[in-house]
Amino acid sequence: MAKWQFTKGLHDVGDGCLAYLQPDGGWGWSNAGLVVDGEENLLIDTLFDLKLTQEMLDTMRNKFPSALRIKTLVNTHANGDHTFGNQLVADAEIITTEQTAAEMLERPPELIKRLKANRAELGEGARFLYDMMAKNFDWDEVVYTAPTRTFSERLDLKVGDKEVQLIYAGPAHTKGDTLVYLPRDKIVFAGDLLFVGGHPVIWAGPVTNWMRACDTILGWDVDIVIPGHGPISDKAGVRHFKSYLEYINGEARKRYDAGLSYYDASTEISLDPYMDWIDSERIVINVASLYREYGMKEQPTVLDLWADMSRFHKAGLCNCGRMHTGFKAN
Repeated sequence: MAKWQFTKGLHDVGDGCLAYLQPDGGWGWSNAGLVVDGEENLLIDTLFDLKLTQEMLDTMRNKFPSALRIKTLVNTHANGDHTFGNQLVADAEIITTEQTAAEMLERPPELIKRLKANRAELGEGARFLYDMMAKNFDWDEVVYTAPTRTFSERLDLKVGDKEVQLIYAGPAHTKGDTLVYLPRDKIVFAGDLLFVGGHPVIWAGPVTNWMRACDTILGWDVDIVIPGHGPISDKAGVRHFKSYLEYINGEARKRYDAGLSYYDASTEISLDPYMDWIDSERIVINVASLYREYGMKEQPTVLDLWADMSRFHKAGLCNCGRMHTGFKAN
């Protein structure tokens, strides 16, 4: 959407609705949102560390002094790049799906801190995770900050006079993905149910459920869709993203039926239709997740997948629209 440039910081997308963007939208560089009406406010997601989250909150408060005290926080899913800043608004009511709350407890900050600290001993997967993502963020002071309220399918909120609908649309990217829909404003904060300009990650699946989430957005009267990563978009961006899910599902299924391993399949699938998307090494994770849906018996660990992405990258297969400057091929 040419109206909003993909630049770092706060972008006004409507009366009291704001998106906070972090280019380039790759590993860990997530978006967030703010909804304000009078003295009421709702924060949508925090960022991957305390420095980034504090900078975002300061920017929001400079524009809206009523955001000095965040009253409600919605975490769209459990990943740290959307939750690790929660402690800076710990006095707020923190809302997630039941599934997200469970997943946050399973993957607290301490887990990724250990991966970062022990990467030399944990092998290639941990080293690649560090080079791609962990080196850019500081988690030393991050502590687990739990939700204070959960819901199962749908929760309707009011922010002043604004109607906000929280819709559980997962599992897809993770187990607990939530859409934040403002019907009167015709705006959706999609969390990581939408990536724009970058390959997504299918951590949970099934992919058909993710496609249904796209259809849910497409069925609404919506003009603006804020993704979890990437520039502000609209329904055309959702349709293009859904086409990616359909494409890799079809291509992976053919190779699974032909007996290829998930890694070999990921190297064979042409990504030419998405040549300008960043982070194409994620095709390895996505094909592995699809193979799991198809019935693959031996499941790789998360570090196995990171090691295979390193292998994919070193083989020169990462046609991701920009080089990963943090990666050291050694």
